[in-house]
Amino acid sequence: MTYDSFVRDRLPQEDQQPEFLLLDYPERLNAAIELLRGGKLDDLAVVNAHGRWTYGELDEFSGRIARLLVEEKGLVPGNRVLLRGPNGYTLFAAWLGVLKAGGVCVTTMPLLRPGEIATVIDTAEISHAIVDSRFIGHFRAAADQTRHIRHLVKYDGDYGKGELETRCAGLDPLPPVDTGRDDPAMIAFTSGTTGIPKGCIQFHRDVLAPCDTFAHAHFRMAPGNVVMTSAPIAFTFGLGATLMFPLRFGAATATIEQPSPPAMLEAIAKHGVTHLATAPTAYKAMLSQPGLDEALKTLKCCLSAGEHLPKAVWEAWKERTGISIVDGIGST
Repeated sequence: MTYDSFVRDRLPQEDQQPEFLLLDYPERLNAAIELLRGGKLDDLAVVNAHGRWTYGELDEFSGRIARLLVEEKGLVPGNRVLLRGPNGYTLFAAWLGVLKAGGVCVTTMPLLRPGEIATVIDTAEISHAIVDSRFIGHFRAAADQTRHIRHLVKYDGDYGKGELETRCAGLDPLPPVDTGRDDPAMIAFTSGTTGIPKGCIQFHRDVLAPCDTFAHAHFRMAPGNVVMTSAPIAFTFGLGATLMFPLRFGAATATIEQPSPPAMLEAIAKHGVTHLATAPTAYKAMLSQPGLDEALKTLKCCLSAGEHLPKAVWEAWKERTGISIVDGIGST
């Protein structure tokens, strides 16, 4: 089988890589398949203002995306795929589909400008892209500055039938590629605020590790729970809390594209959110919002990351809600 070794060729020497002493994963492992085993086919996986989708639907759609990438777009294991768009069912299915196809996910924050996107494309030599049509402008400007993008598929958020949905409609799901636990699954880029963005390579086992350690101990969830976060999955904080953790444990994710404190409180009440993950500034802002009491009818667990959690915010939230915020900074 053809394999693109670009990422593997740039790894540190083996003796400089982390050693997992307490986590024993099988040698052959596909993280997307393992995550999707968390829930039953009919269990709710994703909910937002545009619809509700089950684990079975997420599994099938991501499998069709994998087949589109492999059979129509020529993706081979190890190729990098750029994902661009807000949190939602279609973006999640694309992320899982890339892993099923043996590709390497590179998810970009919607706020990135063309020059920043171009740096990511050049650094990772990205060949494929799946982009929300609302964010296509900056992507095209970035792609024009580079020479690597060969294949682009657009989609229309979760509210319409874009090219991705149309092209996948008649396809059968692709059986997952036989990947190993130490095969690259994603590259998480830093913001570049201190210089050129740096890409941190995560293996398939690395996708499962924070679920089975941090989340299992400190952000526990189960089937029937609903999780929501303000962070996009381009941040590992957002990826863990929004996608990895709930899927691993059979919970559901409620997504919101404009996560202001008032909008989050409204969505918590509407979707019965039990687990919330956001930044300290958002928790502080929500304390003064009129929708907090309604949200507290279902909210049980709170996680903070993205920035330092001040003691004063923790104490004020605890006093007002009775919930102790877990400081999870650095956990993914």
